[in-house]
Amino acid sequence: MIQTVRGKIKKEELGVCAAHEHLIIDLSKIKKDPDTILDNEEEAAAELKRFFQAGGRSLVELTNDGMGRDVLRLKKLSELTNIHIITCTGFYKEPFIPEFAKGWDRDRFAHHFITEIRNGVNGVFPGVIGEVGTSLNQITPLEKELLLGAGQAALETGLTVSTHTTLGTMGIRQVELLFGLGLSKEQIVIGHQDLNPNKEEVLEVLSSGVYIGFDTIGKNNYRPDEARMEFLLDFIERGYHKQILLSCDLTRKSHWKMNGGIGYDYALSQFIPALKERGVTNDIIEDLLVHNPANAFAIKEPVS
Repeated sequence: MIQTVRGKIKKEELGVCAAHEHLIIDLSKIKKDPDTILDNEEEAAAELKRFFQAGGRSLVELTNDGMGRDVLRLKKLSELTNIHIITCTGFYKEPFIPEFAKGWDRDRFAHHFITEIRNGVNGVFPGVIGEVGTSLNQITPLEKELLLGAGQAALETGLTVSTHTTLGTMGIRQVELLFGLGLSKEQIVIGHQDLNPNKEEVLEVLSSGVYIGFDTIGKNNYRPDEARMEFLLDFIERGYHKQILLSCDLTRKSHWKMNGGIGYDYALSQFIPALKERGVTNDIIEDLLVHNPANAFAIKEPVS
C-alpha cells in the first residue's frame, strides 16, 4: 500500500508519478526571494490539471516542516484535481531546519517523524520521510543526525527515505549512513543525482541498489537536459532503469507554466518524447514513470 493525503491506495493505483515535487512551499525566509513562495491553491490546481492532461496521476510532495508544509491544502488540491498526492514528514537541511530542532540528536528526530507518521498531521498521514538533505560537498553534524533519525524512523514505520543532495554531492555517503542502520535499498531514494556531472559517483550510488532521482528535469540553469539525457541513456544501457525516478522539482512561481516556466508536465510532455526518440522503449518508460515510484513508495515491513 501507499499512503496518500486522502488515505492508503494500492500501489497499482498510483499511475504515472512525479517523484519529487513541491506544490505549497515557502523558502523565502532563507532565500530572501518572494519567487520561492508557492501559496496559491487555485493556481496550483490549474498547474496540476495540466500535469493530469499530460498523463500524470500522482505526485510526491516533499515540502516538509521548515519549508512551508501545509498538508490540509495538499489534501484539498488532491480532491480538486483527483491526483494522488503523497506528503512527507522530515526536515530539509541547514539552514532550513526549524529552530526548535537545531539541538536534536538522531533519536529525537526519529521520535518526531515516527509520531507524525503514526498520529498524522492535522488528520493527514505522511507517506514518505523527506526531503532530508545534506550540504554541498559536506554533511554537517546536524545533517548527519537528521539523516540517521530519518533512517531510524524508516526502519520502525516501513516508509521510504527520500533525500536531497546539494548539486548531487554526498550521495554515496548518504547511502553508507542509511545502510549502516540496516535500512534496505528498497527504502532509499537518493535525490538530485541528475545534477552531479561526475558519472562515476552516480554509478557508485546506483551500484548500491538504491533508487535515485533524476528529479530536476528542465532546470537547465543547473545542468542542461541533454547532459541529463546522456547519463540516463547510459544508465539504462547498463541495466539500472528499475532504480531511477523522474521529476522536475518545481519550487518557484517562475517555474509554473502560467508564469512562463516549464510546469509539472514538462518531463511528460518534453523529456519523455525525447527519450523515445533516442530509442528508449515503452516498457522502460513505464518503469521510470509508474513501476519504480510505486515500488519505491510502497510501505515496507517495519523492522521491530
